[in-house]
Amino acid sequence: MHGINAALVTPFTRSGEVDAKSLERLAVHCLGDGATGLVALGTTGEAALLTAEERRTVLEVCRAVSIEHGARLIVGAGTMGTADTIREAREHAPLADALLVVVPYYLRPSDDGVIDHFAAVGAAVDVPLIAYNVPYRTGKPLSGETLVRLLGLGCVAGIKHCAGAVDQDTLEMLAADTGKAVLCGDDAYIYPMLQLGASGGVAASACLAPRAYADMADAARHGNAARGLALHNALLPLARALFAEPSPSVLKACLAEIGLIDDPAVRAPLHAPHADSVAEALHAFRRLSFA
Repeated sequence: MHGINAALVTPFTRSGEVDAKSLERLAVHCLGDGATGLVALGTTGEAALLTAEERRTVLEVCRAVSIEHGARLIVGAGTMGTADTIREAREHAPLADALLVVVPYYLRPSDDGVIDHFAAVGAAVDVPLIAYNVPYRTGKPLSGETLVRLLGLGCVAGIKHCAGAVDQDTLEMLAADTGKAVLCGDDAYIYPMLQLGASGGVAASACLAPRAYADMADAARHGNAARGLALHNALLPLARALFAEPSPSVLKACLAEIGLIDDPAVRAPLHAPHADSVAEALHAFRRLSFA
C-alpha cells in the first residue's frame, strides 16, 4: 500500500443531505491528481454522524470512482464494541478493498482485549483489516510490542498509525519490519514516517493538495531526499492550518472555496470554522507552487 490515500470528507447539500455529486467530484480530483487510494467513512468523513442509508450512498459513490480509476477503496468501520464492529464491518465489506477498523475507544480494554477484538472482526469478513491506532482520540495507547502483535495477525494487512509524534513505540513498530503496511495518519508526520520505513499515508490534507502529497511520497520512495524534504516543509503550514480547528471544518471550508465541493457544512456537534482559520489555510494552500 504505497503512496497517499486521501481521507475524504462527506459533503452535504444546503438542505443537509449527502451531496453525492460533490463527493464524486472530490474523489475524482484526488485520484486524478496523484492519490493512490481513497478512504471513505473515516473520522474526516464524519462517519459517526451519518445514517446507515447515508453511509451506503457514500460507499456506492466512492466504490464507483475507485473502480473507474483502478484504485483501492479503504472503508472505515468500527465502534467501541466488538459485536457492533462486526455488524458494521459486514455491512461495509462488500464495497471495500480493506476495512479501516479503529482500536476500541473509551472503554480502554486491555492489550489482549484489543488483539482479540481485531481477530474476531477479521474472522467475520473476507477483506483485510487496517488497524486504526489513534490514542489521542480513543484513549487507548498501544505499546510497541502490542503494535507488532497486532500486525502479526493474519487478518490485519496494515495499520493507520496516528501517534501524534514519532515516539519510541512507533520506532519499535517500524524496526520490527513485519512486512505489513504502516500508513501514517498524521498529515504533518508523513514524510518522517516514510523515511523511517512507513509504506504510505492516509491524509485529509490530500483532499486539497493531492499532487503535492503524492510527489512527496514518490520522492521518499525513490530516494530523492532533497525533493521530499522541500515538499514536507512546504506542506507543514497547510497541515497545521487545516487542523487548527476540529477536523474537517476548515478543510471543508477550503474545499468549498475552491469549488471542489458545493457547501462547507459540517454536522453537529462540529461547528463552522472561524474565518481567520480558513483564510490561513487558503493562504498556505495557495503558496504551494505545485498545488
